[in-house]
Amino acid sequence: MTTWNVPSPTSTYARLRVTDPDRWLAAASAWRRWAALAGALAAEFGPLTTRLRSSWSGTAVAAASAAFAGFRRRIALFRVLCWRADQALSELAASLARARELLRRAQGRATSAGLVIDSSGTVHSPRNNAHATMTEVTADLSAALEIAARADAQAASRLTAISAATGLGANEAGRGPGANEAGRAVQPDCTTGPIQVKSWWDGLTQAERNWLLATDPAALASTRGIPAADRDVANRLLLDDHRAALDHRLDRATDAAVRNQLRGLRDGLDELTARLDDDSGLRAYLMGVDLGGDGRAVVALGDPDRASHVLTHVPGMTSDLESLGSELTRAGRVAQRAAELAPDQATSAVLWLDYDAPDFLHEANSSRQAREGAAELRRFQEDLRATHDGEPAHQTVLGHSYGSLVTGLAAAGPLAADDMVLVGSPGTGVDSADRFSVPADRVWASTSRTDVIQYASVSPKSLLQDLPVAGVLPGIGPVLAFGVPERDLWFGRNPSDPGFGAQVFASQEDAGHLGYWDPGRPALDALARITVGQKPVTFGQDPITRP
Repeated sequence: MTTWNVPSPTSTYARLRVTDPDRWLAAASAWRRWAALAGALAAEFGPLTTRLRSSWSGTAVAAASAAFAGFRRRIALFRVLCWRADQALSELAASLARARELLRRAQGRATSAGLVIDSSGTVHSPRNNAHATMTEVTADLSAALEIAARADAQAASRLTAISAATGLGANEAGRGPGANEAGRAVQPDCTTGPIQVKSWWDGLTQAERNWLLATDPAALASTRGIPAADRDVANRLLLDDHRAALDHRLDRATDAAVRNQLRGLRDGLDELTARLDDDSGLRAYLMGVDLGGDGRAVVALGDPDRASHVLTHVPGMTSDLESLGSELTRAGRVAQRAAELAPDQATSAVLWLDYDAPDFLHEANSSRQAREGAAELRRFQEDLRATHDGEPAHQTVLGHSYGSLVTGLAAAGPLAADDMVLVGSPGTGVDSADRFSVPADRVWASTSRTDVIQYASVSPKSLLQDLPVAGVLPGIGPVLAFGVPERDLWFGRNPSDPGFGAQVFASQEDAGHLGYWDPGRPALDALARITVGQKPVTFGQDPITRP
């Protein structure tokens, strides 16, 4: 009998076999509920103070107001700690789920090959013939146990820090690197780069960081260089204020169009809040939210600062806060499939809706909003590099529809991305993949034959060429002119055309404009493979992808 030992503690293997990651998710959910309850309690202090001031003007009111303000700060600090515990437990659950997937894969391979995994995690071959399958099984077991052990240690460290955290008085906060004479932490100004901000933030103690988040979340919620987990806490603290401000605007609005826009923002904010409390997928990290215009948001599924692979999903036309749910679903499907393909490495998918996406066709005919968005996208990708823990992550930027133009214009300059993906594109602002800062062999494109974008977004030159054909040949002319994918689109050459120079990957013929994320279909598999650094199925010189 051949025996291979897995170089990991037997106790870890025994725990992994019986653990249920959903129990950790339930515990994380409980911490989020406590944060919500504390927020509801804190919200009562404002109206109470107002009522007291309206009925009395003596020193007692001033003292009561000061006491209420102090209570609110400490309640905010309690909420910070609740969300930190939620983050730690959610990430532990995600890691254990990946480890369990590796364990199931090892068990399946072992069963198929006639191998035996005993209760200590040792792999046996009853036929005394070691072979390649035993190597694969042992590798999967070792990776699973390493992930589980590392996740356990990280969660223990983070939870211990939370247990040790204590509230700081206002004059105590910020003592340490970068503090002024009053003892308050001196925050970098808006011209400071993300690397310098991250260095300043790391120089503070955990207690100082917690207190700053609790007392001044607005100053940190969108600051470049602040880690995703900390920005998540700051933005969650601000959600109640956002909702109250939105309701106030809605109450005062009289114009019907304005009221409809505000209702859309409120619906989007409600959907965002619901997703932040959802346990059905990777934990959501709220990295930014803006209620101006049609609303913007940046939401990561899984902590991008701790992931080995990070996908940035850039949506297209009509994307706004109200449509955030559907875009998050698409990003989440890529992350889920990526976890199935590469369970040994963590993947985070970020929905980046931090530009003013066009609402109407006349806006989509201009590249102005894409150019403005491209500059912001470059900064965001740079920020991901600056705040990431450990070895740099493999970063992928995926642009869909008008979002592919944003992505293309961003990649025309320095873009912190290892791979870029263009799907359902109206053109990218350039006519060749070698015009991007991302190497051409790492530029991927796909357009389904049923995607209307390639027929509706033709270039003026192509349109002038097609019209005579449509008129000269009755019946078949329009089919020949407008029923064939165009090479030249409104914003440049079709990136799925072989002359563009991108790597064209498979997408199902019936995908239309939104079906690239349909579960179990070729396009989604390709997007996930690119995200984790694997090569998808490609079609050499085929101008438009086929299943």
